[in-house]
Amino acid sequence: MRREIDEIPEAVSRLLSGSGDALAEAGAALRARAPTVLATIARGSSDHAAHFLKYAVELTLGIPVASLGPSLASVYGVTPRLAAGAALTISQSGRSPDIVAMMQAARDGGALTLCLANTLPSPLSHTSDHAIDICAGPEQSVAATKSFVCSLVASLALLAEWGEDAELRAALHRLPEHLAAATRLDWPGLAEALEPARSLYVLGRGPTAAIAHEAALKFKETCGLHAEAYSTAEVLHGPVEIVGPGVPVLAFAVADAAESGIAATVDGLTQKGTGTFLTARSSSPTAGPSTGVATRLPRIETGHPLLDAAAAIVPFYAFVEAFARQRGRNPDAPQSLRKVTETR
Repeated sequence: MRREIDEIPEAVSRLLSGSGDALAEAGAALRARAPTVLATIARGSSDHAAHFLKYAVELTLGIPVASLGPSLASVYGVTPRLAAGAALTISQSGRSPDIVAMMQAARDGGALTLCLANTLPSPLSHTSDHAIDICAGPEQSVAATKSFVCSLVASLALLAEWGEDAELRAALHRLPEHLAAATRLDWPGLAEALEPARSLYVLGRGPTAAIAHEAALKFKETCGLHAEAYSTAEVLHGPVEIVGPGVPVLAFAVADAAESGIAATVDGLTQKGTGTFLTARSSSPTAGPSTGVATRLPRIETGHPLLDAAAAIVPFYAFVEAFARQRGRNPDAPQSLRKVTETR
């Protein structure tokens, strides 16, 4: 897992150079179709990447994005009405039967179909009008890391082509060097706060809500530690009641319109007597429950808020891999999991 985390900058560079033509063609097809809705199809970490893309598309293009449950096709036999829409599937293996069935149903329902996959050709690519190789390369660790980041970057590169966004294209070109710096960031104090925890909350808002969901999954997969992900708005609608000693909080914030609200919510949670941590421009040696200010964890600034959010997961991956080993677990091979899960 650690080796694959360190490979992230190279994998992203390979994606941006190797799949550029396919991304441009897919972006042109989306412009020509001008869909009124984008449907996404995915599971696990890939679904978190799809959730990230939902915010990115809605924020930049104003086009609504909806997640389709794969069981609609594989279990219930539904064909969605998508003649005015497009469907995007994200998958590492490209062969989970329910994912492939849902993509075929979307195609049968009239959608323009696109997939981001780490395995081409595959059954999924055969159901797609446009198949884009995320170029992550072989990933041996059960916990997805470089394939998740490549899925995020591929989705943003597709968005840049779809919207002909010169600013996003330029920021993507600079991204590999920022990701290399992100692999070297250290998050001091977090491991000590989490060691006695029985559970924790992982928070974000907007694009970082998807990052929070991915981080919560990795805590479960690699550390055997229960974690729940919420937006900083949603956590106040009930879940906040169990925040307190033994239930620390980790929040992801980047330099966008949600940052101040995330910080205010997380700083306020320090009043409940638990460890609270927030990604920020610089660490604060005086932060902590006694000050009413969450401990700040260093983050990477890429020059674009969407890429800042994508990059936020990289130092977390480095942290959680080391934390799993500290807890005596093997993050590469969790006992109850396998690399490819084929659901029906």
